[in-house]
Amino acid sequence: MSDPAKTGHDGLVSILIPVYNERAYLRRLVERVMAAPLPGGLRREIVLVDDCSKDGTSDLVRALAEQHPDVIRAFRQERNQGKGAAIRRAIAEMRGQYAIFQDADLEYDPEEYPILLNPILEGRADVVYGSRFAASPERRVLNYHHALGNRFLTFLSNWFTGLNLTDMETCYKVFRADILKTIPLRSNRFGIEPEITAKVAKRGCVVYEVPISYHGRTYAEGKKINWKDGFSALKTILKYWIIDDCYDERYGHQILADLSRAHRFNRWMVRVIESSLGARNLEIGAGIGNISRLLPKRELLTVTDVDPQYVKMLRDAFRDNDLVRVAQLDLNRDGDFDALQPGNYDSVVCLNVLEHIENDEAALNRIARLLRPGGKLILLVPQYPSLYGSYDKRLGHHRRYERRPLAQLLRRCGYEVASMRNFNSLAVLGWWLNSRVLQRDAMGRVMIKLFDLCVPLLSRIEPLLPLPGLSLVVIAQKPDTPRP
Repeated sequence: MSDPAKTGHDGLVSILIPVYNERAYLRRLVERVMAAPLPGGLRREIVLVDDCSKDGTSDLVRALAEQHPDVIRAFRQERNQGKGAAIRRAIAEMRGQYAIFQDADLEYDPEEYPILLNPILEGRADVVYGSRFAASPERRVLNYHHALGNRFLTFLSNWFTGLNLTDMETCYKVFRADILKTIPLRSNRFGIEPEITAKVAKRGCVVYEVPISYHGRTYAEGKKINWKDGFSALKTILKYWIIDDCYDERYGHQILADLSRAHRFNRWMVRVIESSLGARNLEIGAGIGNISRLLPKRELLTVTDVDPQYVKMLRDAFRDNDLVRVAQLDLNRDGDFDALQPGNYDSVVCLNVLEHIENDEAALNRIARLLRPGGKLILLVPQYPSLYGSYDKRLGHHRRYERRPLAQLLRRCGYEVASMRNFNSLAVLGWWLNSRVLQRDAMGRVMIKLFDLCVPLLSRIEPLLPLPGLSLVVIAQKPDTPRP
């Protein structure tokens, strides 16, 4: 394994330090952070967020920023909100490609930055936790009951997230910035630790742990966390086990993002279309990869999206997978299609995408170029213009489709319609009530969670009831021989 302090890397590390009443320790801590080794080529910025300190820390924060303007960027909260709120502010202000959480006391040693960064820099991890309870050269012996409480909370967190961490509550957490910036953080106090752990787990991030030393403080020395925060952590663990709040709204419309995390619903969609897939498949509008992860990887799976941020996430998710290729694809740009080897695919999967395209006929013509003769286009589109409502507007839908006009459109574009089937029939009434009658802008996450829990039953009932579907699944085939 390479020496993490010597391997060459480019980029900026943002060291995020929430500060509250730390005048006694802050200067020495900043000196250590400034002097800490970083893997070769990496630069650092220190983001200090003063959480409305009352002991003179605010003046010290300003002074440190003035002394080191090229490295330290300082911000002040207008009122005291807690560690979580300060971290949230620091994330919003950071500029780096990597982020390290650093407490403002002297409990954690910045000399260990290379160890913490190494799994991410080597491309093995998305997130790294520094564990105080894994084997380390030394640690200060402190209150047994405090350590027991940490282990108990870690156990509960692991139980609900499925991770096997040894130290969920550790301060030392390192992230790729593109992941961290897309995680919405709601906790204002110490609940940020179980919250971010739950969301990292639900996102399917690759998490590593490394052993770190720990020089904990006593309450007499200024330690702030207490038993009340333990109960708050327990509540947070349960809350984010129930609620799938893993992606910032800026990185996907809320309704679609919530629906995409309905894992049973996603598996149901894939089961419906799986028999139409070939050996070489392409997915359009893969987003954050929820469907992509479920699609079979046979000879080749190409996953695409128009959003560069999503494309980066997909590349990170499927790195080192020789059966998956990631590419950027805009349905309105011929050049993107030319780069994808026209005529190379057995099937193209386009789920909940076509309704977002203003000129859907031009898009269908471009998609046809990607298919080999006899290849299949697999569409899932919203059905019935009469259901068009507030949800559709919020999602950016240009239209909802009807069977006959859609079949005519596909034939004009050179396809043969093999089949059309209703999908998600039992959701029609709920969509009509909320989107048309009540004109709500968003679905509740708890409602979506409950709907997802019902999917195994709904998927068995639907084939028995000839009801109209909220969506329409279409299998269209490119003719084996061109039309005259």
